[in-house]
Order: sequence, then C-alpha cells, then structure tokens
Amino acid sequence: MLWDTHMHSQYSGDSDAAQDSMINAAIEKELSGICFTDHLDIDYPEQPDLFLLDLPNYTASVLAQKEQYQNCIDVRLGIELGLQPHLAALHADILSQYPFDFVIGSSHVVHGFDPYYPKFYEGRTEEACYREYFESILENIRSFDGFDVYGHIDYVVRYGPNRNEQYTYTQYSDVIDEILKLLIKKGKGIEINTGGFKYGLGHPNPTEEIIERYHELGGEIITIGADAHAPEHVAYDFEKVPEILKKSGFRYFTVFKERKPEFIKL
Repeated sequence: MLWDTHMHSQYSGDSDAAQDSMINAAIEKELSGICFTDHLDIDYPEQPDLFLLDLPNYTASVLAQKEQYQNCIDVRLGIELGLQPHLAALHADILSQYPFDFVIGSSHVVHGFDPYYPKFYEGRTEEACYREYFESILENIRSFDGFDVYGHIDYVVRYGPNRNEQYTYTQYSDVIDEILKLLIKKGKGIEINTGGFKYGLGHPNPTEEIIERYHELGGEIITIGADAHAPEHVAYDFEKVPEILKKSGFRYFTVFKERKPEFIKL
C-alpha cells in the first residue's frame, strides 16, 4: 500500500489541520504510512513570520502521534525546507538538531519573490518567469544538498498567469535536465506530488515527462505526496500514481526513515 510523505498540519503557516485528523484520514484511505513535512521558510518575503516553524513543539507533537498510532499506521517526522542559497548554513545547523526521517527541499521564493503572488510575473513574459524559477532551483542545489528529495520541481506552473496552458517540459528541457542530472549526481530524489491534480492542472508536479526523464537519466529515488493541507486532501488522486510511475519505468517508490531511503515495490 502507498505512503503519503508530503503533508502539512497546524504547525505550517498555511494549514490549520490537526495532526490527528490527517492521520485518521490516512488510516481511512488504508495508507501504510505517512510523513509530516511542515513548512520552514526562513526569510520569506511577504510575511516574514508566516512559515517560521515551531520546531521543538512540532517535533514533540509528531513523535507523540507516532507513538499513539503505532499499531494503526507508521507516522514519520519530516520537514519541507524553503531553500534559498544564503540559508544553506542555517539549514544545515537546523537539520543537525532534530531527528528528521525525511527532508524535502523546495523552491518557494525566487530572488525575493514567491511565484504564488502575481507580483513575480509583473512586466515579464511567463516564459521568462518560469525559466528564472527553474534556474533558481539549480542555484539552490549547488548551494545546499542536505535534503533528500526536491519537492514539486515545477511548482511555478500552479500559479503562473496561464498556469500550465503553455507549459511543456520540452520548452525548458535544457535547464530541467541540468536539475535532474545534478540531483542524481548528488544522490537525491524527486517526488510525484499529486497536488497538481488538486490544482486542476491535469498532471502531477512535476509532470509525467519529467518523472520519466529523471528515471531515464538514472534517477532511482521517488517519493509520493499529495501536499495536503487538510484531511480531505490526504492521498489525493493516489489511484493514478502506480500507473504513472510504472509508465515512467519505476517498479517501486521510496520512503525515508532516519534519512535513509527504503524502496517499496508497487
């Protein structure tokens, strides 16, 4: 059975979901396990305090839930770091202090702007904005590789003026391939994030083409997450996941325990 290893709770600045409600939703959907990955975005431009995760209480809460539900479902402790190059040393220090099972590195801020907001796109073509987003991922990976997988690599298309209407992997294949090759070289994975379906894109983040390309280039680590911020979105559209992964060449998916990958057959 599948795992949902990208989800948020009331400790994330953009969620008010109680952790037990997320866990019970996962149990109802007969998942084998979950991993909480609440947001830590330091130096966030719009609201600087919004994603400053209360790490001591968050960690204690997840570990308590893990113990409480140990006979029902495997609960693991993770984090989603909003990467920016100048935060590399700080992120490394934070990760050394807590017993995380899993670390997602994500790009939510591009040179001082979150692509979630229209301001990122003002006065420029959508293509230029998307390309800047992908190039910023390369900057992040070159600066810091203390994560396990890179989250929703094409996150930007959720919020662009035309979203993914004019977006294709081919259009940005030069920079996306460079991202994938660098991740593989550093022993890092990617995720299939079904939040893309929730946002009406008709595809996961990243798209099927990118997942297939990652495998084609030699990538082996792929995790599954719905990016849920509410119980009703746990394991969102997971029934589509096995076929997407199999078509991309995968016969397994990955979960992490104590920062080490475990490969589970589909």
